[in-house]
Amino acid sequence: MNHRKTLLSAAILTCLSFGAQAQQAAAGSPDPTELDTVQVTGIRGSVQKSLDSKREAAAHVEVVSAEDIGKLPAKNVADTLQRVAGVNVSASSGSEGGFDESERVSLRGTGASLTQTLVNGHLVGTGDWLVSNQSGNVGRSVSYALFPAEIVDQVVVNKGSQAKLVEGGAAGTINILTRKPLDFAKDFTGEATLGGVYSDLPGKTEPQFSTLLNWKNASNDFGVLVQTFVENRSLRRDGQEVVGGYSQIAPTSAAATANPELAGLYYPNLIGSTLFTQKRERKGGSFDIQYKPTDNLTLGLNGFYSKLEANNYNRNFMLWSGQFVPNRLPQSYTTDNGVITGASYAADAAATLTPYAVYDQIARISESESKYIALDADWQASERLGVKFQAGTTRGSGKTPRQDTLELAVAGNAGASWALGGTTTPIDWTLGDAGTLDSALNSYASIFGIQGSNAQDKEDWFSSDAELYFDSGLLSTLDFGVRYAEHVRENSGGINQTLLSGALAGYAFPATGLSYPGDFAGTIGGSYPSDIWYYSEAQLAAINDALADRDPATRGYWQGAYRVKERNSAAYVQANFAGERWSGNLGVRYVHTAGSNRYNQSTPDGYVPVTVDNNYGRFLPSLNFKYELSEGLVGRFSASRTMTRPDYSDLAGYVSLTDLTHTGSGGNPNLKPIISSNADLALEWYFMPRGLLAASVYYMDLKDFIAPQTRSVVYKDQTASTAAGSDVYATYLMSTPDNIDAKVKGLELTYEQPLGESFGVSANYTYADGETDGGGPVLGTSKSTYNLSGYFERDRISARVSYTWRSSFYFGPRRSYPFYQDDFGTLSATVNYRFNDRFSLSLDGLNLNNPVYKYYTKMDGNSLPYAFYENGRQYYLNLHISF
Repeated sequence: MNHRKTLLSAAILTCLSFGAQAQQAAAGSPDPTELDTVQVTGIRGSVQKSLDSKREAAAHVEVVSAEDIGKLPAKNVADTLQRVAGVNVSASSGSEGGFDESERVSLRGTGASLTQTLVNGHLVGTGDWLVSNQSGNVGRSVSYALFPAEIVDQVVVNKGSQAKLVEGGAAGTINILTRKPLDFAKDFTGEATLGGVYSDLPGKTEPQFSTLLNWKNASNDFGVLVQTFVENRSLRRDGQEVVGGYSQIAPTSAAATANPELAGLYYPNLIGSTLFTQKRERKGGSFDIQYKPTDNLTLGLNGFYSKLEANNYNRNFMLWSGQFVPNRLPQSYTTDNGVITGASYAADAAATLTPYAVYDQIARISESESKYIALDADWQASERLGVKFQAGTTRGSGKTPRQDTLELAVAGNAGASWALGGTTTPIDWTLGDAGTLDSALNSYASIFGIQGSNAQDKEDWFSSDAELYFDSGLLSTLDFGVRYAEHVRENSGGINQTLLSGALAGYAFPATGLSYPGDFAGTIGGSYPSDIWYYSEAQLAAINDALADRDPATRGYWQGAYRVKERNSAAYVQANFAGERWSGNLGVRYVHTAGSNRYNQSTPDGYVPVTVDNNYGRFLPSLNFKYELSEGLVGRFSASRTMTRPDYSDLAGYVSLTDLTHTGSGGNPNLKPIISSNADLALEWYFMPRGLLAASVYYMDLKDFIAPQTRSVVYKDQTASTAAGSDVYATYLMSTPDNIDAKVKGLELTYEQPLGESFGVSANYTYADGETDGGGPVLGTSKSTYNLSGYFERDRISARVSYTWRSSFYFGPRRSYPFYQDDFGTLSATVNYRFNDRFSLSLDGLNLNNPVYKYYTKMDGNSLPYAFYENGRQYYLNLHISF
């Protein structure tokens, strides 16, 4: 096969822009061929297009087309990708627990930070709406809540690496490709979607709206595409949380002194009835302009903007067992393996100043956004040489401008009890006669939390890529190029608000408020308080206006301030080979990072800003080989070395030191990047049109994987230095992230087949086994994940039902405890009816089985319940108009 003529003819005859070519090249998908220009519609057509792209690709990829996305029950790109073999999604970015929309994507049993997400072949700035993820839990992953499914033309999941791929995905790379104006068949295309979403738990209906307008001239050398979207949605999450984790009764406590059998026993602290509500408004759009001034030059300018307004109100009424368990003897109690599994405490009028319960009400103004603008140029310099340039800038942010909070306590003569029922059942707990909060003690009132947090994620980049074609021999093309980027992730910290001194004197709290809904936590199970009042957001804001100390001069949250700046340079060369029934590539990418990490270190007199430089270079070789064993039977092998830089909060987390004990915690600015040596072997049988049976095995050797560790570090002892009048240094035992090694191996099975003219099924299964050196868990590793899907399609009507299940996995530490999410599955469905070529109607149902997200912790041989959440179901009804 003459690959040079095929590629050159495709570039000239189809007039494809650099943007589309660069996207596919960066994604590892095949270069454009006649196959890619065929117009396909509907579920069956999109399945065929996706499988054709997968089959022709030089490397191991999975492809989801625009028609797939339009016909799947999914409202963001992550919801779509969760049905792909080897892909896992989570409904939160940290330990805040799951919501009703997929948030993060990861590959092959690893954490989301090890998966690189690109848009049109480049990085995109991101942000988180939750304040704790703006400063304390800042990873490398992208918030998929900012990317609606409507903007997508194709998503390519790269399971193998190539030298020309942008580095950053140790486990793999996902490339989101947007539509291009010159790719449309008609000179003018207009589309609009009008509809709404009903969320059954809050019982509210909100509007949804999107548009697409594309125009290109008759000569197909100039085109403009504009898309917009406005999507509102109400969210309610009911739950139970063990906010304080599990504490131990100290041997010297009053309770253990009176009954030594209680010494050292664990008990749940701060068991909460949690009501979270939120109004989400995602709005934005994209544009793309393509211009071909000559037959051999294509210019492109494209941009994207998405903003998620995510104001929320969290109420948590908690049994404050840490206040009375160490000081009171229980009436009765039961234990199991060192844990108090149940206990009952009597009311005691003599203990009226000891609160048995505490109540937090937290209302936040929150938002996140992502945007970029990129300029592309594709120049076919000669028959043998093609050159592509790209330059751009991207910005992301997560902000919490205001946080209104109030903490109140309940008098201690209430009495209380709890009973654990295992990791799958919420804790039963009761509070006595003060449980309505009527006797809340103003003397325990508190205001807390961070406001004014403003996390920024920025990158400016330039890349130049060339492709040299050859007429004969095994070498078909030679790719080479360079890339340079400056990336900054930072947060100024914000304000750590508190209660104004003396403000409570004479202050009268509002006497009335609202109440938890009557069906609160109806699906979760368990027995605990639910008839709870709360202040309205306006009342809470008025309380904070009167009582909160928000002086930036004295209340600056220096612990949350950080800045990571990286100057990343890369160069690569990749040789692409082809024979009669085989093809492959061999290449190497060299990457150099010049990093500067700024964080704050605590001292007895305040804090000290510290800056640490961290520079390194790495060679990342890759090999991909594909062989057509027989008609329809394709074998693949790949080997590569990939890299992911450490999470930002791991590099620049603030350092807290205790001089008395020479202990501390914090980030680690000297972390090395994670280097993964990967091997992948796959067999794909395309046994019929739209039919696939595939299996693959993979192995990742993760050198310098990052996990919490205890290590010895030398710091200046500020207390001793002050006393001595000179610098005194000491060795501190620190709890910090550190480099260790880990391994992940697994198996993927995929089956796709049409049944007759109207039906089809697909299924896949992923097995992953990962552990760190020493036998610890790897973040994000689910042993088993499977997807089942069936579809029906005729001329006017189509339908699809999908079920996804994921086994338990380690989510990371939460308040120093190991945090796991338990098994869960989600059921979704969609029905589409086409009235004619201009009008169609769709009904989508998400989370139809109303999954309960369950979390637990492991300690001293016990698995103990930590949190339970339900979010309800969502129904989308949309009218689609084409003109």
